[in-house]
Amino acid sequence: MPRYRDLFRTPEFTPLFLGGAAHTAAQTVTGLGLATLVLRATGSPFLSALAMFGPSLAQLLGATTLLSAADRLPPRTALTAVALVFAGGTALQALPGLPVGAVFALLLVLGVVASLGGGVRYGLLAEILPREDLLLGRSVLNMAAGFFQILGFATGGLLIALLSPRGAVLVGAACYLPAALCARFGLGDRRPRATGRVSPGETWRTNARLWSSRPRRRVYLALWVPNGLIVGCESLFVPYDPGHAGLLFACAACGMLAGDTVVGRFLPAGRRRSFAAPLHALLAAPYLLFALGPGLPLAVTAVTVSAVGYSASLLHQERLAALVPTELVGHAFGLHASGMLALQGLGAALAGAVAQLTTPATAITVLAAASLAVTLALVLTEEPSSGPRRSPRTARRRTASGPPAPPRRR
Repeated sequence: MPRYRDLFRTPEFTPLFLGGAAHTAAQTVTGLGLATLVLRATGSPFLSALAMFGPSLAQLLGATTLLSAADRLPPRTALTAVALVFAGGTALQALPGLPVGAVFALLLVLGVVASLGGGVRYGLLAEILPREDLLLGRSVLNMAAGFFQILGFATGGLLIALLSPRGAVLVGAACYLPAALCARFGLGDRRPRATGRVSPGETWRTNARLWSSRPRRRVYLALWVPNGLIVGCESLFVPYDPGHAGLLFACAACGMLAGDTVVGRFLPAGRRRSFAAPLHALLAAPYLLFALGPGLPLAVTAVTVSAVGYSASLLHQERLAALVPTELVGHAFGLHASGMLALQGLGAALAGAVAQLTTPATAITVLAAASLAVTLALVLTEEPSSGPRRSPRTARRRTASGPPAPPRRR
């Protein structure tokens, strides 16, 4: 069984790990600061939820225009540029007197850029690690995301209390700079995985090719929809309990960290697939308790237990890696990351809209029930499988060098 220490002995894994961790910390500090800033400026739960998770919606635009670049750009250059764009764009959002509309316009731009970063990062991971270490590598990156979300939300809450929401956003902008440095000076100068022109047309054609397979479609839906609805629940933590939102986010990250540790390190390979649906059910079921309007202790418990279910994504990602041709790995996981984040943005928008008409607790309950219903539908429509089909080209690549697979939950 591969061990964590083996991953960090692999060249380039450590800088990729550290760069992703810095990026995650920056996103969480910035997101909490912006959500609080917008809530204070507008008093709207809808806009507050959109400020935190709305950039994910822009991933839809990136997924239909930029994703062909994920396998056609040098990874080091691309990841460095993405981090620098996020640092500059986030700093602009902290300008005093900036209209709320301008804040959301910048979020749109950053969301489009983020769609490229996910594909490049996880395509590079598939090059760095051999196939037998890939699930463990994904688990470690998710664990890092969970830990640094805990750290980021705790730090963000502290910065909001000691400085201001605007101060928290500025600190978050600065956190993107270490991510840029890790990419520029820690990664090797690798060549692109694919050749050809980067264009929206090529992006559309590859998306259509990936979506044409029914097994891949089902995996994508399982990766996107159930967790997107639950992230919609999380987007209401600020309006549900403004004083303890940072604690709720940190507890969710803690539960995600625990789930990824168990699934990535200890779950037997032969039984992994059968755990996906129960973990998705666990992701949604605890949020039904919000129908009771729980106080902080019960809310914290429900959020922490629920987040263990995010580890189902690791199992679906492993399945997706087996279904994708080697030359499309970066694009395939870029599509996964963009679709996942876009559905999270839609979940946040839906949650905010329902909360605007009812209450945050009611909206959380409704989205949790919807997530459970989607999981049940996926289970009922699943076809028996005799194992993943692999193209001869993919099989040759795996024999030669060992091959493919993408955090935010997230």
